[in-house]
Amino acid sequence: MKLKAALLGAVAMTVLAAGAASAADLACLITKNNTNPFFVKMKEGAEAAATAAGLEFQAYAGITDGDAAPQITAIENCITAGAKGILITPSNDSVGPALKDARAAGILVIALDTPLADTEAQDITFATDNFEAGLLIGKWAAATLGEGAATAKIAMLDINKDNISVDVARDTGFLVGFGIEVPNLAVMGSETDARVIGHETSDANPEGGLRAMETMLAKDPDINVVYTINEPAAEGAYQALKNAGKEGQAIIVSVDGGCPGVASVKSGVIGATSQQYPLLMASKGIEAIIAFAKDGTKPTVTEGLSFFNTGVNLVTDKPVEGVPSIDTVKGTELCWG
Repeated sequence: MKLKAALLGAVAMTVLAAGAASAADLACLITKNNTNPFFVKMKEGAEAAATAAGLEFQAYAGITDGDAAPQITAIENCITAGAKGILITPSNDSVGPALKDARAAGILVIALDTPLADTEAQDITFATDNFEAGLLIGKWAAATLGEGAATAKIAMLDINKDNISVDVARDTGFLVGFGIEVPNLAVMGSETDARVIGHETSDANPEGGLRAMETMLAKDPDINVVYTINEPAAEGAYQALKNAGKEGQAIIVSVDGGCPGVASVKSGVIGATSQQYPLLMASKGIEAIIAFAKDGTKPTVTEGLSFFNTGVNLVTDKPVEGVPSIDTVKGTELCWG
């Protein structure tokens, strides 16, 4: 609780330093769902930052990853309410036209974590370098297996089959990091390497991870590497392995680096995870809305990238040579940062 309070306090101080907003100014946050701890923490960070700056705040969420209809309704509500800015983790690209309407109405649109394919649908993205996040866990998994990487049997547990940008970047990044040729980095499943047993939909939650892993084990009971889109899916994958008496057979890697996920690394459920920083995404997003509301200033991307990079660290208690990482002690200090 002390760590949580300290992190939220730091968010508030960062936004206060950026200047106060008009009491009439409104910021909206729209997440993919309100159950994934990553999005819960993002909401806490955005709300704390908005409150500290005197900004009105409204939060909305979809039901599941890939569920765009509630997000489109939320965008329309924010336009009607006269919001100054919208922070959104888009479920998929079908929210693009509504976001274009928001921009046409003079609203600053910032995608968090997940950029849209249509660059006109957002002013900027604040995100982890998701390809780098995948690359780190792929390199770690290959180095951990050593010579065994050449005959690995890999299960890929993605969000779904919609080629959502964050899904594609993490998936292909992992494969490249593992040393697998990926002909088309813009879509999932273009690789032909026999080590990849298949791709399954996890819906980025424990139930989906369990179901997807059961399907993968039915395809090949000897799977020994499991890539998961996030830690809730990893939790389900581990349960499926445990149910089959195979929890010691496979290494699981993931992305998020949330506090529960870091605890899973510490306990050995997850071998390594790439940690991202939702509180920073949220606070930077609110800071940008304040600046935009004040004088029309828009945020700029990180040099050399197409988005504002909020950073990533590999978290593991089993470091390997050539892959920079932090341990779970440091990961716990930074989780949700």
